[in-house]
Amino acid sequence: MTYFKPRFIRSTFLIISTLLLFISCKKEIPAEGFVEVEGGKIWYRIIGEGEATPLLILHGGPGSRSCSMIPGYSLLAKDRKVIFYDQLGSGSSDRPSDTSLWRKERFVNEIELLREELQLDSLHILGQSWGGALLSEYLITREPEGVKSVIFSSPLLSTEDWMEDAKLLLSQMPEPIQDTIYKHEALKDYSAPVYLAAVDSFYSKHLSRKSWPYEPNPECENVGDFNSEVYNYMWGPTEFTATGTLLDFDRTKDLDKIDEPILFLAGEYDEARPETMYEYQKLAKNARVKIIENSGHSTMIDQPEQVAEAIGSFLNRVENREGAE
Repeated sequence: MTYFKPRFIRSTFLIISTLLLFISCKKEIPAEGFVEVEGGKIWYRIIGEGEATPLLILHGGPGSRSCSMIPGYSLLAKDRKVIFYDQLGSGSSDRPSDTSLWRKERFVNEIELLREELQLDSLHILGQSWGGALLSEYLITREPEGVKSVIFSSPLLSTEDWMEDAKLLLSQMPEPIQDTIYKHEALKDYSAPVYLAAVDSFYSKHLSRKSWPYEPNPECENVGDFNSEVYNYMWGPTEFTATGTLLDFDRTKDLDKIDEPILFLAGEYDEARPETMYEYQKLAKNARVKIIENSGHSTMIDQPEQVAEAIGSFLNRVENREGAE
């Protein structure tokens, strides 16, 4: 008969108890749901079952939504989970009217609360357009742990740079379109049919070359429209005129504080000009640039396969390098 010493029994009991406690803390995460944040609830969806490090997507705007990007970014879900969410005031999330909620710090808090709820201890993060501004704020002000890489997709990192790029691109449009836009911008007349037609000409070249106005996809059925109130409050009336709380936004001088590998991604005809992405690369420590051919600002709508290939290659390179260390 085997005799077990009391010390051995106590140690075994302690190990088993610790394992049971760990298992009980790992709650099952629904593939779709809501997370409580300051001001209401935000909606999320998880797509994919792969074992590679998850990818979190921060949509643009402010006031846009995730649904238009889901079909394209889902191409990355073969190897990893891809997590989409709508920021407060956007898409399927709650839409409070309290303007005190439209603060960069509160949007940053959303990321932390979402990560905690979904147990995203290790992840990659992609910020599209305004989502890039939000991502830079998160990385620089919070210095979060567990972020394996960063993708700035057509990012807003400096309002001044954005306005300069818009001005340059507008100068390349036919003179009648330039004159119409400048005239009505000066008059602050943003609803005149002739002005809207001129803006559509610009957007069809630099916002989305595949579909402008956007053709809705099934993911956007029963999802709230673009929230122009949030956009106007934080940005301004148009892409050419910034008057909101982001008027003085600039994180370019802090890019060297980001230690994670960076991919700057932009379309060939992007509002966030390729030349600007190469300038940002010079300011960062460990950054690459990938330009998506025949694409405007909405790269994942214009060229989803190209974008998925570029991002997938970048993520695999980062993970393979970590595995070799």
